[in-house]
Amino acid sequence: MAKSNKIIYWVATAWLALGMLSTGIVQLLKMEEEADNITKLGYPPYLLSLLGIWKILGVVAVLIPKFPLLKEWAYAGFFFAMSGATFSRMAAGDSLNEAFPSLLLLILTVVSWYFRPADRKINSAT
Repeated sequence: MAKSNKIIYWVATAWLALGMLSTGIVQLLKMEEEADNITKLGYPPYLLSLLGIWKILGVVAVLIPKFPLLKEWAYAGFFFAMSGATFSRMAAGDSLNEAFPSLLLLILTVVSWYFRPADRKINSAT
């Protein structure tokens, strides 16, 4: 893996992990603003606990060494959660400023997944 690719991977992954961890904690704490946001989008407040737990577990899966299949599932979960959040914001008529955090995390998910090192990928040679 080229040094520049490794740097891109770790910068994107660090920011992704920080973003997912911080939003996961906020969702688990069911902070008032977060509860208002999810209700405004038409989702039940109990979804915050589920999303918060999944995000924190996903961060652990992406950061720990080995377990490439688990990493694939974590990346897929991040992709579905963040694309869903971005689409929900747009469907609700929110501004780009309100959709930007989820869009940024979506982009970081794709960049981190794309540039991940070979030892973090599923071995497709069979």
